[in-house]
Amino acid sequence: MKEPGIPLDEVQRLSALKSLDVLDTPPEERFDRVTRMAKRMFGVEAALVSLVDENRQWFKSRAGLDAAETPRNVSFCGHAILGDDILYIPNALADERFADNPLVTGGPKIRFYAGCPLRAVGGAKVGTLCLIDSAPRNFDQEDKLALHDLASMVEDELSAFQNATTDELTRISNRRGFLQLAAYGLNFCVRHHQPATLAFIDLDRFKPINDNFGHAEGDRALAAFASVMRSSFRSTDLCARLGGDEFVVLLTGANKPEAQAVIDKFSAQLHDYNASAKRGYDLAFSYGAEEFQPNAPQSVEALLAAGDAQMYAIKAAKRRH
Repeated sequence: MKEPGIPLDEVQRLSALKSLDVLDTPPEERFDRVTRMAKRMFGVEAALVSLVDENRQWFKSRAGLDAAETPRNVSFCGHAILGDDILYIPNALADERFADNPLVTGGPKIRFYAGCPLRAVGGAKVGTLCLIDSAPRNFDQEDKLALHDLASMVEDELSAFQNATTDELTRISNRRGFLQLAAYGLNFCVRHHQPATLAFIDLDRFKPINDNFGHAEGDRALAAFASVMRSSFRSTDLCARLGGDEFVVLLTGANKPEAQAVIDKFSAQLHDYNASAKRGYDLAFSYGAEEFQPNAPQSVEALLAAGDAQMYAIKAAKRRH
């Protein structure tokens, strides 16, 4: 049996999954109607909405299967999220990756499997809409298109969970989302003995943008700033808008000097944006950075307070000069 590998964006992927706040929640009709439809449409024994957690796959919805979860290391869906398209296994007994898998040799005796990755807002693959059967089956192009369509329905429902933790203007995490995801990210760093650095960021001279160009332009400035953040920071970094013109980034796996290099890259990209945008003003920022030590962990709130204090001192010094 071949165990599923770990995606390169695993920290970000798990953070996106946790932000949905859907794991271990009761069944819901909006998901159950999709799995019922899939089971009936394809004539399979079971259809599942499977979410791949750190060590398990948990079924938000299941039509035709009693189990609520299975270990990740034997899951077919753990393999499916490694790709961008549907994973199709016509006969698991004839596939060396799965022939001796306990889900094949024992119940539910999987032979056929088709799993379409489910993406959260931002693109992280958090699970699958999958079909299983105890008999080998063919799965043609029309079947794949239909499964994609059903998976899109599930993604729409999942996005409703995530939108509660996403800032509507900038499409990055809001304060609530950041607190949830950062707590998980810091726990990950403690378990794996990795450092992290929190950067508390505040836009410079934002009020004159609103005063001189109007609040609509101020909103465009905030959205543009967040867009440069998304393109500049690493895929494993958690960017959020705390409110107003305050932003934050949690750089997991980075000590303070390593975080400084990433922030310098962001500053350079923001400079390039200013040169190309020519809006009549430049976007600039001040920040304070606080390093997290896994052997003496601080809370997210303590890191935010320390970063805010550093940022405020730097901003005050700029005003004096």
